[in-house]
Amino acid sequence: MLKHSLRWLTGLGAAGALIAASATPAVAAPTIEPYFQDATLAVGSEATIRGLLLYADEPTVLSDVSVRYDYRSLANKITVTPADGQECTAPEPGVLVCTEPSDVVLYEMPPLGSGIYRNGAKRVHLGLTEDAQLGDSGDVAVSFQAAGGRRGSHTSRVRVGEGVDLAGGPFTSLSAKPGGKFTVPLVVANAGDKTVTGFVAVFDLPYSIRTKDRFSNCRYSDDHLVSCQFEEDIPVGTGLATTLNLELAKDTYAPANHSGYAQFMTTADFEDLTRVRAAVGARAAAPGNGPKLALAEAPGRVRQADQTDVGPGYDYTGWTIKATGKNGTDLAAIGATLKGTAGTVVTATVGFRNNGPATLDRTNGDFEAATHTDVELPPGTTAVEVPDNCWLRQDTTRTYLCASEMLLVAGQTYTTKFRLRIDKVIPNARGAVRVNAPCECPAGGGFQDDIKPANDRATIVVNAAQGGGGQGDGDGDGDGGGGGGSLPITGAPTNLIAGIGALLLVTGAGCYLLARRHGSRFTA
Repeated sequence: MLKHSLRWLTGLGAAGALIAASATPAVAAPTIEPYFQDATLAVGSEATIRGLLLYADEPTVLSDVSVRYDYRSLANKITVTPADGQECTAPEPGVLVCTEPSDVVLYEMPPLGSGIYRNGAKRVHLGLTEDAQLGDSGDVAVSFQAAGGRRGSHTSRVRVGEGVDLAGGPFTSLSAKPGGKFTVPLVVANAGDKTVTGFVAVFDLPYSIRTKDRFSNCRYSDDHLVSCQFEEDIPVGTGLATTLNLELAKDTYAPANHSGYAQFMTTADFEDLTRVRAAVGARAAAPGNGPKLALAEAPGRVRQADQTDVGPGYDYTGWTIKATGKNGTDLAAIGATLKGTAGTVVTATVGFRNNGPATLDRTNGDFEAATHTDVELPPGTTAVEVPDNCWLRQDTTRTYLCASEMLLVAGQTYTTKFRLRIDKVIPNARGAVRVNAPCECPAGGGFQDDIKPANDRATIVVNAAQGGGGQGDGDGDGDGGGGGGSLPITGAPTNLIAGIGALLLVTGAGCYLLARRHGSRFTA
């Protein structure tokens, strides 16, 4: 079972370990965008599982949810049946209506601050009847309704195709120093009983692994390889191979192991995954302008029928690159200097800066933070607004623990804003910001190998405003202090989601919502 982030390609990824335990409904009902992925079903194969995903740009809770599957355009061709034990009825042929047994709570998807909230309804099986024929195609209209008049719909394409079985080559290991170049094999085989006519390799590479090649049949996001599409046939019992020229970024953490993967899928399965990307506002990754990346000499053939991989589970290959030498990370705390009168609400912009030289990449399928930061409020102040990624430490009344993103890029600043009310002016009232704070988290707490722990702590200082007043709008100032000064919030590169190239292909309504909030920064 692939344990890295390619699981997200199926749309079944969990909301993550860093989300809040519960979500509070927004006062104004947010827009709910449903998404049900296209499917290609193979004649003679087992049913495929699909689930309705619900996206919003605010946290919300949906009650009394029912989901309607209308597949009348494929009447007598496909079947839709419950997969998760939900209660369903069939009010007419070609229609299934299922009720959710409990509320559907939409949680924020990683990375922190994504602004996308998601959860899924109970899943269903999509299968074929004996009347289904190769080449049949139709739509499944999936709609939901919930209490308060909440509703939405999405129409997906379902095709009847030919079943094949792709298999990836063996995993390999090698080593390179930060900034060093290396070559990895890319091997795919036909493990089925029918010729594979064209396929796609989708890459799941960490932030550290780059390429300078620009093959015309591949797509890239900056120096990150996203996918390659091949027209070559793979006859039964044979395989194709090539090599990829890659390199480690100069800011790669070392010593450490950096793993990458490639998942192979049929052309139709790739189309099912990505067909809606343009409609939802996803910005396309750039194709290369060089020669084609060829796996082997093979006569080009017209694709005779849509194909789907009926033997997933070993349709990928991977590489582990051991980064040699020493290249560490210095996280420096950023404090704040605040001024105001009693009753004034001031903004403390606090956090930390990655002074490098290495990027800290803790990306994993459990969505654990790379580090945690303690924010201790100065005496005489009260927090009136706290960031979503922070919570009050147990057995304390003034110290908040804040989770970072999974990817902390060298040279970038990661800050967050606390709104503090000055209840009483105490001269030089001091609080603290401590990066790499301990946390009782499944994967541990702070980053333990900081190369300069002396700057892990900065102060938050509150004093009376000169002249007896705060800012004109009642806000005091909140100048950054401590290690690194006050730099703009940057976070991860906007065209990457936690440094994982494969995630750039996760489309659906979530891309539209992020594009609406952040200016079409998704890539697919």
